[in-house]
Amino acid sequence: MNGFSRALIEDHGGQLQGDGRMFLEQIIAGSRKMGELIDGLLTLSRSIRGPMRRQRIDLAEMSVRLLSEMARNEPERKVRWEVEPELVVRGDAPMIEAALHNLLANAWKYTSRREEALIRVYVTQDGESAWICIGDNGAGFDPSHAGKLFQPFQRLHRQEEFPGIGIGLATVQRIIHRHGGTITASGRVDAGATFCFSLP
Repeated sequence: MNGFSRALIEDHGGQLQGDGRMFLEQIIAGSRKMGELIDGLLTLSRSIRGPMRRQRIDLAEMSVRLLSEMARNEPERKVRWEVEPELVVRGDAPMIEAALHNLLANAWKYTSRREEALIRVYVTQDGESAWICIGDNGAGFDPSHAGKLFQPFQRLHRQEEFPGIGIGLATVQRIIHRHGGTITASGRVDAGATFCFSLP
């Protein structure tokens, strides 16, 4: 539908006016959204299937690389990040990278309205457990709705405020749980959010 609608606009766009062109643009936008949803569902499905290979992973190096890529893609943004060195875990590298990318991309997205955005990646100790945390000073969320964060397609912000399909955190949780780990979320409206996970 997307391809044929685009072809129609490219080849015959001059003959379409008013409602006709608007209807085609709605079809293109709807099919693009459906494509994103399908990709999200496939990612969610892949996160709980397939073999796992545990290896040593340097989350500090991975975080700096992922944040640097985001900065290159949006050079107009002013984002400061602090990444604690030597954050080493054991897990399936592609899965852990997918989870970390989702968490950092969320921090990047939800700080977009801050003149001085800050993203932190650090470790905190709780008894014998070490927790890797990704914190930001962005839009945050109402803590009374925290239970919805990890449910597919549940979003706490309007689409026009912060675009997304609501599948990223559900994918992160499944990856962490598949490793036998735990993930938590804390935040306040307009005061940032922090996601922490612990892996065995």
